[in-house]
Amino acid sequence: MVDLRAALATHRLLAIVRGGDADASLSTVLTLAEEGVELIEVSLTGADALTVIARARAALGDARPLGAGTVLTADDARAARDAGADFVVTPALGEAVNTARELELPVLAGAFTPTEMVTARSLGAAALKIFPAEQAGGPAYVKALRGPFPHELLVPVGGVDEEAARAHLAAGATAVGVGSPLAGDAADGGSLAALRTRAKAFTAAVGEAGR
Repeated sequence: MVDLRAALATHRLLAIVRGGDADASLSTVLTLAEEGVELIEVSLTGADALTVIARARAALGDARPLGAGTVLTADDARAARDAGADFVVTPALGEAVNTARELELPVLAGAFTPTEMVTARSLGAAALKIFPAEQAGGPAYVKALRGPFPHELLVPVGGVDEEAARAHLAAGATAVGVGSPLAGDAADGGSLAALRTRAKAFTAAVGEAGR
């Protein structure tokens, strides 16, 4: 089982792939991996997402962490596990968290309020996805949460571009989750060369951020 807490603390960047073309989504995952993005999730809302996860797992091998995102139900969690995901990401709290834990899959659980954060931890979440981060208040919200929750792993997701990534990490986030500002239109058939450029920029931004 992947140590999701250690992986988030080490790599600090979670790429989110959500595309309308399964082949392009797979190419996006593999390109991000080639560019050194170590943590990648494939959203179940993308086209043929479970097949994308299965194909990515076959291409990347068992050692590379690979997650399923937008996991909402118990069936979603089971299907993600069967496809080869070794961690799951939820946008909110619900039955998916319980089922994933029963399957021994670590969970990055979506939480918006302090109450939801406490609940997520009681359910066994490995880390807390602060979502939607921009609407919650951005880096200032993360900084405010650090007071009552100094030991929680906070991962802001939603509206995180390069500048926001740096600011969130400086404010105390453990890692950041990044979707369209990183993936762009690559998972819909857009330029993989442009994706490589964005991946280099984000990995550099995260690497430069103070710990």
